Formats: sequence, C-alpha cells, structure tokens
Amino acid sequence: QLQLVESGGGLVQPGGSLRLSCAASGFTLDYYAIGWFRQAPGKEREGVSCISNSGGSTNYADSVKGRFTISRDNAKNTVYLQMNSLKPEDTAVYYCAARSYYCSSHGYNYWGQGTQVTVSS
Repeated sequence: QLQLVESGGGLVQPGGSLRLSCAASGFTLDYYAIGWFRQAPGKEREGVSCISNSGGSTNYADSVKGRFTISRDNAKNTVYLQMNSLKPEDTAVYYCAARSYYCSSHGYNYWGQGTQVTVSS
C-alpha cells in the first residue's frame, strides 16, 4: 500500500520551532518531488514548500521564506520541513504530497493524512 505519513505537528508558542516529517511507505521517494501544503480553518489549501526528487531544487511560499527549510533523506525515504520563528498565522493542518520528479503547483498523486500545527501562547 502506497502511503505518506506526516508527523511532528503539535502546539508551540510564537517564535518556537517544529520539524515535520513526511515518511513514505510502499514506494521509494527517489523519483518524486515532495510538496508541503497547509490548510487553515475557513481558508483554501496553500502550497508552502517543495523539493525536487534529487533535492537540487526547492521553493517556498513568500510567507515562509527565511523561516522554513525543506530537506530530504532519500535513504530514509523521508522529507522534512523545519519550521522556525513560527507565527500564529502558521496554524493549520500540514500535508505532504508526492508528484513525479519536479515541483509544481498541481499533479500530486499521493497525499498524507495531515498533521496539525498550532501556534499559540
């Protein structure tokens, strides 16, 4: 069974950090770009960051540039999203998704179930 499983979400104070993980099972991530998306209550889903299959290309939403870092460890079949200097507006359910090779705003074939991130004092 092909699955993506996110972990690492939780409650954190403003200015704090979290590291999200996206682990694949049933397939290798070597041939897939991984995107992180988030959806806050009452808002549309938005793209946060993406990393190409090789890790050679990354991109970030303007709202998270300089604060979030995406990385991957293909040997562990896992992609990470390091989130620093968190703000209340980062509160959302975070999803990872996979598409072939290169990042894009669409065309993601596999999605995880999501992990909740809440930034609040």
